[in-house]
Amino acid sequence: MKRKAVFPGSFDPITNGHYDIIKRGISLFDEVIVAIGINADKKYMFSLEERKKFIEESFKDEPKVKVITYEGLTIDLCRKLDADFILRGLRNPADFEFEKAIAHTNRRLSKIETVFLLTASKTSYISSSIVRDVIRNGGDYTVLVPESVVVKK
Repeated sequence: MKRKAVFPGSFDPITNGHYDIIKRGISLFDEVIVAIGINADKKYMFSLEERKKFIEESFKDEPKVKVITYEGLTIDLCRKLDADFILRGLRNPADFEFEKAIAHTNRRLSKIETVFLLTASKTSYISSSIVRDVIRNGGDYTVLVPESVVVKK
């Protein structure tokens, strides 16, 4: 049986923290599906196409990584893709509390297991919102994101 994990998020943009979780997930699963969620109410800095391209480019040489977009519940996507796991990264205790509630809800509504990986200490402070703030204010964001994330001026 193929071990498939869905790694959901908005990835606006993908950060070195996300990259690290995906790379480590590759060693645990036969396939890691990076699922970019679409939320019509959310204002994104990067278009869906840009976010997808950033991730695809970062993992172009990794056949175990697939990038898709989706709307709706992550557990419904998992059922559709025949994935038994949701992969999530944890940076801090606040992440844990938030993610724990979602994981319990997902297990109550389905048989999907959530696998948590702690972010590497060198990337644990990075979040997409911090990256967006650095970009907005003209700072050097390049140390926070994979090379594929290029902001056109």
